[in-house]
Amino acid sequence: VQLVESGGGLVQTGGSLRLSCAASGSIPSIEIMGWFRQPPGKPRERVASASNFGTTQYASFVKGRFIIFRDNTKNTVDLQMNSLTPEDSAVYYCNALTPTTTLWGQGTLVTVSS
Repeated sequence: VQLVESGGGLVQTGGSLRLSCAASGSIPSIEIMGWFRQPPGKPRERVASASNFGTTQYASFVKGRFIIFRDNTKNTVDLQMNSLTPEDSAVYYCNALTPTTTLWGQGTLVTVSS
């Protein structure tokens, strides 16, 4: 099973980006899909997640700016990021939790210029 991300890039302060992640392969039941990020020189941190029941959670630093969209039928999860600031610059990782394992994508770089 693989998680493949897309959508990162360079954007100016105040701009928007949408990240996408798709799970492929022999996919077991995915309970939670979400996004983490790792800013330069800092530890990885959770950004947002969505359960297979539709429950969403957000880190306090993105509430009101980011929206997570999950499609259980396609095993995809998107992250719409609005009002971006330089502090949002990081490598963003897609994450998926199954009953038996944790999956990670390869990461996609988001850079927000001031």
